[in-house]
Amino acid sequence: MIFRQLSDPQSSTYSYLLGDADTGEALLIDPVYEEAPRDAALVRELELKLLYTLETHVHADHVSGAWNLKHRLGSQILVSVEGGAEGADRYLEDGETVQFGKRHLHIRATPGHTRGCLTYVLDDQTMAFTGDCLLIRGCGRTDFQQGDARALYRSVHERIFSLPGSCLLYPGHDYRGLTVSSVAEERRFNPRLGGALSENDFVGYMENLGLPHPKQMEIAVPANLKCGRREGADAPAETPDWAPINLTFAGIWEVQPHWVQEQLHELRVIDVREPAEYDGPLGHIPGAESIPLGMLSARAGQISRDLPLIAVCRAGGRSAQATVILRKAGIERVANLAGGMLRWRALHLVVEGGRD
Repeated sequence: MIFRQLSDPQSSTYSYLLGDADTGEALLIDPVYEEAPRDAALVRELELKLLYTLETHVHADHVSGAWNLKHRLGSQILVSVEGGAEGADRYLEDGETVQFGKRHLHIRATPGHTRGCLTYVLDDQTMAFTGDCLLIRGCGRTDFQQGDARALYRSVHERIFSLPGSCLLYPGHDYRGLTVSSVAEERRFNPRLGGALSENDFVGYMENLGLPHPKQMEIAVPANLKCGRREGADAPAETPDWAPINLTFAGIWEVQPHWVQEQLHELRVIDVREPAEYDGPLGHIPGAESIPLGMLSARAGQISRDLPLIAVCRAGGRSAQATVILRKAGIERVANLAGGMLRWRALHLVVEGGRD
């Protein structure tokens, strides 16, 4: 079997590509919208046919890439019948199987984080994909999207911990860089659900987490209830070939900081912060031209187009608007710096000015 674990650094989401080596038939679990070009490229390079994208639940922290990949590769969208999403090709129920070549996944309903959570178990029970139901040494929260702490406890103990101890568990997220666990490990070491912790212990723990709602929830949940389809879009935009660009769900082309630093000599960087910010504590990217956002429309015609343009601000919001302004001015090779100067500095990339 072909297996790849893929990561989206922005949302710390894992996606999983599984393929049958003999037939080339494959499926992808929990794709991310912005990573669809990467995922499609990998499928093509491995000479696979992507039959399905599967969701473990309706996500609140990222937008699904299911609709995007359906248009790129012709894959069908599979979601839980309990999730409430519209526009899927197949609605999955507990006990069903999903076939890809000579292999298949068993569907186990594991509600609790959300009402429609599913865990996908490989046919020989050597691997299971738990989404946010069971994380490595943790679990998904239960305080929104029909969450239910008691249901989650029972789902984990009855539907996941009942698998062989050697079964490898692959979560929907990890914020520390951990990639895989096992049933035996989580039975013993999970601080919320393992050991001798009772259902009442777990409920008391979950009721006192006090976490803020995910930052992307207002965007992600409505989009994922439409399987990741952008409002008013008939098909995904074609990806430009001048850079490794991702299209955000908001329709903004973005590039990552490390690539920008590596290509600085072949790019023109436009810093749209105010002058005091440009010369302030965060510093600025070497060679960046300072044009505050409020002046950009008036000066767009004066900007040379001999090199691709990268717009940057403090955190990526104003520079996203800058790319819209520049595109309206007829500049096609333009992208936003993902995360702005805050992420640039967090990655310890080169700056002029500023202070530690």
